[in-house]
Amino acid sequence: MAGHFDIQIKKWILTSLCYLAIFVIYAADPINIFPPGLLDRVEQEYDEDARERVQEWQSLVNSQQDSSEKNKLNRVNRFFNKVRFVDDIRVWRQEDYWATPVEFLGRNAGDCEDFTIAKYFTLRALGVPAEKLRLMYVRALRLKQSHMVLAYFEQPDSMPLILDNINKKILPASYRKDLQPIYSFNGDGLWAAKAQGRGRKIKNKGGHSLWESLMNRIERGQ
Repeated sequence: MAGHFDIQIKKWILTSLCYLAIFVIYAADPINIFPPGLLDRVEQEYDEDARERVQEWQSLVNSQQDSSEKNKLNRVNRFFNKVRFVDDIRVWRQEDYWATPVEFLGRNAGDCEDFTIAKYFTLRALGVPAEKLRLMYVRALRLKQSHMVLAYFEQPDSMPLILDNINKKILPASYRKDLQPIYSFNGDGLWAAKAQGRGRKIKNKGGHSLWESLMNRIERGQ
């Protein structure tokens, strides 16, 4: 089990080093995640229920623009945690697929990475600065498996809050004894974990064409 976990972590690290480009591109400004004609395309690709889910997501973003960051975190976390957890192999017939928020809601299913990515992009669309957010890979100790969560830092040196789909409550990282941090990343780079804090930066921002597929799908409203 440990060997399998180590292999998965190495795979995730290599993937993340390649995938930082999209976060660099979107780091400065809020993201336009609702292009024209989105709802019609969602209904054509999926069904009416998917259209309704995406419409609820759009209403959430529109209604929470002036809310406090704490309220934004709570609303976004609750919204996406209603989606079903299903492995990539069952949803996408691939071992590892990073879905866009629209694909995630369209299928109404996804794995931990999809939950985390959807929450990240939604909070960015709500104006939460990129430097306050990190996608964090951890070991879920009770489940004995690799996992991804979203970490929110109110201040640069503060204890991060963890947005998770296993434990649906937003809690300080120090309360999540069931999670062992491995590393985290955002548009500024990649960090090795240090206890429950920000850790040591091990790579500056960078990019790779592997992100282009995801970027294009987001731009097309997929």
